[in-house]
Amino acid sequence: MDSEALQTFVAIHRAGGFSLAAEKLSRSQPAISRRMALLEDEIGAPLFERMAGGVALSEAGRVLLPHAERVLAALKDTTDALSALRSGDGGVISLAVVGTLAGSGLTAALRRFAKQCPQIEISLRTAVSTEVSELVRSGEATIGLRYYEERSPDLVGVTLKPERLVIACAPTHRLADKRLRSLRDLKNEKWLAFPDQEARRDPSTGNMFAQFLTRDVAQIQWMPVDSLTAQKRLVEADFGIALLPESSIAEERKTKALAVIAVGDLDAANPVTLITRRDGYLSAASKALLEILTSEF
Repeated sequence: MDSEALQTFVAIHRAGGFSLAAEKLSRSQPAISRRMALLEDEIGAPLFERMAGGVALSEAGRVLLPHAERVLAALKDTTDALSALRSGDGGVISLAVVGTLAGSGLTAALRRFAKQCPQIEISLRTAVSTEVSELVRSGEATIGLRYYEERSPDLVGVTLKPERLVIACAPTHRLADKRLRSLRDLKNEKWLAFPDQEARRDPSTGNMFAQFLTRDVAQIQWMPVDSLTAQKRLVEADFGIALLPESSIAEERKTKALAVIAVGDLDAANPVTLITRRDGYLSAASKALLEILTSEF
């Protein structure tokens, strides 16, 4: 069982099929299929179940996956450590962040880091919280910034300052910059929120529903919008209002493109956690970035 076979196995799982994995790995599909057939012969069990539109992990595949990810992550640690040794202070740090956290706090942190470590390149990608954890666990990201506590034994989490949520509206909205006594006063408004999907659920959406439920409001009128930028543009156009991270609309508030509605009984926030892989390799630059992110958030 070699690392290339494990890499192929993990790539097929993440891509959801052999063809997409072949494209990602820049190999032919027959080569990918042969590699998996050899690995399955070695293990003595099928790793995937063929389904309409793709593949799913078999029981053996589900058992192998976390071990394969740990092996590949450990190999990447070795490569990173040797690369850092050869290049001195140079290198690349991969950072995975929930999209709504990529605001002013992250910008300030990256600016500070660039001044402190100008020779280090940052590779940044955005994902939902569960995907951020997967990227860090698999070694594809060195550091992750996500919502809520991470309980996986493979990861180490540091709780940061919660991100305050505010109700954003258009400057022309009848309640812009006004203060209401209760969130119940907004139950008949049209709301915009991230889609409420189990696999890609954003905590702001769940927070919004929970806030209304605690006030005995079981249903509200809302529309799913899967992009923070799209939500902000629709709110600007007075198409609806949204419960958004305060930091994510700081620039729009400065330019008066967006306003807020203050609510007396609303105290909502999303917990923020900084994660790394347990026992994973961290270069001096990675440790410096961790310190900066912790202080900025």
